[in-house]
Amino acid sequence: MIVYFTGTGNSRWCAQRIAEKLDDACTDAFPYLRENLGAELFSERPWVFVAPTYAWQAPRIFADFLRASHLSGSRDAYFVLTCGGETGDAETHLAALCRETGLNFRGLAPVVMPDNYLVLFRTPQPDEARAMVEAARPKVDAAAQRILAGEDFPTLRPTAADRLKSGPVNEGMYRFFIKTKPFTVSDACVSCGKCAAGCPMNGIGMKDGRPVWNGRCTHCMACICGCPVSAIEYGRASRGKARYQCPDV
Repeated sequence: MIVYFTGTGNSRWCAQRIAEKLDDACTDAFPYLRENLGAELFSERPWVFVAPTYAWQAPRIFADFLRASHLSGSRDAYFVLTCGGETGDAETHLAALCRETGLNFRGLAPVVMPDNYLVLFRTPQPDEARAMVEAARPKVDAAAQRILAGEDFPTLRPTAADRLKSGPVNEGMYRFFIKTKPFTVSDACVSCGKCAAGCPMNGIGMKDGRPVWNGRCTHCMACICGCPVSAIEYGRASRGKARYQCPDV
């Protein structure tokens, strides 16, 4: 079974493509994440967990979901992380998560896809994003072939810089940087509620037809990138940047 955390769509696209290649079931973790619940899931075939990379690790909300879930059947676990460039030392942390949850870690496959983290980075224009997603197909297909063959993903070789990014830098990002206060909404807002409905942490409410952030956030950028009228900004950091949603290619 393929279990994924959708964010702005990269992970969903990868998960659905892997499921197609493996002829396996595909489950979205979103409803469980939103209600802060674990899941009762069974799979005779290896588990494949697909998620974005947040600060050079799998998202904490997704790791916590796996800890809270009861996964029966197969104990083998493959991880596929989408990323804007690389995954740092995420492999070490995922291997530790598997030991904690009684799973057999079969490796991590990073897949470079368009970066949606417009708080810090440039986001691609639609044509560029489509080309990047297209270029990711062989990597995703190669990962599926390894799973189908029962092979481990190749071991990654983290550097000291990788360990720093996935360790202290990750800690610092969550502690000091991931905030909701900079989110604002302009008069362009049409009160559609898509931002609230699409928040995996159930961290946005609607007041007088406008979104209000309650402080629960993982910086997935689903609210700002999913706004149909680009009414949401994150301080000055997001101004003038493209809003990214994974295209259908």
